[in-house]
Amino acid sequence: MKFTKMHGCGNDYVYINGFTEKIKNKPEFVRAVSDRHFGVGGDGAIFINPSDVADFEMEMYNADGSRSEMCGNGIRCVAKFVYDKKMTDQTQISIVSAGKIKYLDLTVEDGKMICAKVNMGAPVLDAKEVPVAPYLSEKSTNVGDEMFHDIPGYDKAVIAAPVTVNGKEYQITCVSMGNPHAIVFMDDVANLDIDAVGPYFENHEIFPNRTNTEFVEVVDRSHVNMRVWERGTGETLACGTGCCATVVSCILNGLTDDEVTVKVLGGEIQIHWDRKENLVYMTGPATTVFEGEFPWKD
Repeated sequence: MKFTKMHGCGNDYVYINGFTEKIKNKPEFVRAVSDRHFGVGGDGAIFINPSDVADFEMEMYNADGSRSEMCGNGIRCVAKFVYDKKMTDQTQISIVSAGKIKYLDLTVEDGKMICAKVNMGAPVLDAKEVPVAPYLSEKSTNVGDEMFHDIPGYDKAVIAAPVTVNGKEYQITCVSMGNPHAIVFMDDVANLDIDAVGPYFENHEIFPNRTNTEFVEVVDRSHVNMRVWERGTGETLACGTGCCATVVSCILNGLTDDEVTVKVLGGEIQIHWDRKENLVYMTGPATTVFEGEFPWKD
């Protein structure tokens, strides 16, 4: 089974060309290939497939073999994969994942893609759509500022809402960028024992599909530090959708401007929420690490 190992700011996946490689039991394969001791190692695996509705399809799995809807770092790597391997010569492409199409502008140097700007679409704030248990929204402090009035869903948004996790109360803001996120603001993320708290957020009863959790420290109006616990994987060095959800949450809580650099453990990702269009744009790098073959039989 031929593969390519790639990462976006350290968020690493094993990439498989679905045009040429066929696997029946994908969850089992993903668990095996993602193992950092006995496999290739990665935060999961992503299959690059043909599509009838976009230029390419991204089929994403977490390291535990569960499906995920979207990965911001992963979609940039998919773009690099198809461009660098000459599966397309276009610098504006579309990629569909879990039925949602994203549009990418590629930056190319010496015939290779080095970074991409992705239109990640509109943030989803309705509690039922994130999803987060509806009763939590009744406790939230919903935004009433006129600057937000033309964006739908705020009357049911979960913003700075109190929730008790493993015996401690936190305030969370919930956003979906195609996958669910719970954002928690704190003063010091560097010293956070994320392994001790992350699993309790991920599997909390208010998240019917589990959740990704971002722990965020605001540096100033245009810079934040973020650590992320990804459902089905654990802590990762970066999360593109998490960066988008983080900036949306920062703005909803009045903590930053509309363009923010998010510093993650693996690097920096630029996020812009165009509130007039209600679209979130993410810009970041993509890197190929190595290629090889993994022994596999269904």
